[in-house]
Parts: sequence; structure tokens; C-alpha cells
Amino acid sequence: MASTALKSRARIGELITVQGRPIHVRQDGPTDGKPVLLLHGFEGSVHWWDGVTPLLADTYRVIRVDLLGFGCTGGDYGFDQEGQGSMLAALLTELGVANVAVVGHSWGADAALAVAARSPRISEIVVLDQAPDLSYLNVPAATPLLTLGPIARVLQRFAPESIVRQALRAGFAPKFDLTRATPPVHQMFLDHQAMSWRAYRAVSTDRRKDLAANPLDRQIRRLALPTLVIHGRLDGMYDWAVTRDRYTAAGARFELIDTAGHSPNVETPAAFTAHLRDFLAAPAAPSPAND
Repeated sequence: MASTALKSRARIGELITVQGRPIHVRQDGPTDGKPVLLLHGFEGSVHWWDGVTPLLADTYRVIRVDLLGFGCTGGDYGFDQEGQGSMLAALLTELGVANVAVVGHSWGADAALAVAARSPRISEIVVLDQAPDLSYLNVPAATPLLTLGPIARVLQRFAPESIVRQALRAGFAPKFDLTRATPPVHQMFLDHQAMSWRAYRAVSTDRRKDLAANPLDRQIRRLALPTLVIHGRLDGMYDWAVTRDRYTAAGARFELIDTAGHSPNVETPAAFTAHLRDFLAAPAAPSPAND
């Protein structure tokens, strides 16, 4: 099935063929800088790192990717950890990079851990506002309706920007001014339009089962790579204290941004980048686990 992504999204990077599929990749910064791979969350794209990239690209090689089913990559399958992780591992091989720090925002954290498990090119992991599983996820009661195919298809095609904008509010602190966001809220709407409607069920239903069986904190413990978790205190989707306790028990370092909600990469890019730079200056790995 042809992707609708290119109908609503303009590319800002190049299309690199990986495993027979065109993957949208944007690279900034010095080619000999330490690579930092930035992975967006659900309904997102490479643009969700627009505010962060200029703060990193002076010294780091910043690599942004539209994940399978999203942005200018598009597609209607491969949304789970196996699909995304396999694609990203092959992409890093194609790019010829090593010693890569991978950063995953929200649902993108699944992909970050997936590529770390599949590629020796990953050296550090950063999880941004994602709990280990969905057992304490706080979302509107109507959210499960989006997993129904006919409803998902209609919303994907016909939902007006005003409705999408209202739904996006859950991803930010209550008082965050969306009209001043980078990327602009209209770009977020275009990202919503570009993603595959089939991703709703994969991310909301299938993912819940997958993470219940293999939560991200357990994956981090097994990987035993230097790991940083950054969370917004005002995140209305996940309780930050519960999230902190579970990840630190797995050996991860934890940093809290007091003024951010679920998306510090958009809300407080300078604070997020400062924590990231500090971590990459002196990462420390947890002890390997036996489970």
C-alpha cells in the first residue's frame, strides 16, 4: 500500500533505502562528531527535535529518523520493537557510524532500546518521558476507540486541526503555550496526518501487551549500557516518581525537569540538552542483570 506521508509532509532530509524501504533521515553537525540518534514519539516526526538539534549540532553528529509508519518514511507495518529495531540497526550500518547515543521520546523509547539490543553500534541510551510499561498510563477514556480500524481511518483522514490540537495537549504541561512551540503546532498536525492509521492499534493495544511481558526497565537492566532517563515533573501521562523508582532500580540515572510535561524536547529544549550533554560527558553503566 502506498504511503500517504509525502502528500502531507515535505522532506527536510534524505531518503535512505534500508531493508528495501525508503527511510527519511536528517543529519546535522560535524560528520566526525559523536553520533546522537534522535527518535520521535507517537504521532511525531523528525520535526519534534527541531528545537534540540541546533543546541547539539555544534559538536555532535545529530541523526534524526522518521520511524516506520510516520513522517516521510511512512508505511503500514513494522511498528513494534522488532520492526523498528531491525530497521534502525540496518540504518546505522548503512551510515557507518559507531559509538552512537540513542535518544527515544515517549513511544520512541521502545525503538531506542530495540536498536540497542540489536546493534553493537549503540553506546548509550536516553529515555525521555516514557514509563517502563503502560500499567499506569493516564489517557482519555475514549482512547481505546482509536484502536478500531474504521474509527482510526476516519479520524486520520478527516479530523480537523482544531481537534488534533486539543488531543495534543496531553503531551505538554498544562500551561505550555502551544502557539510558541518548536515545531509549530501546524507541523504537529501534518505529522498526525502523515502517520499510518494502523499504528493506533499497534501502539495502544499490542504495545501494552508487549511491555507487560517485557517492560523497558527490564530491558535496560539486561542491556547494561549507560542509561539516562529524563522526565518532566508536569507529565500528566505518567507519574514521574513511580517512573524514577523503577528505572533507578534498573541502574539508570534519572533527571527531572520541573517545568516540563511529557515533551521536554519541545517544551524545554535547553534544559533537556543540558542534561543530555552532562550525561554524555561521563556516562556510567549499570551492573548486568541475571534475569
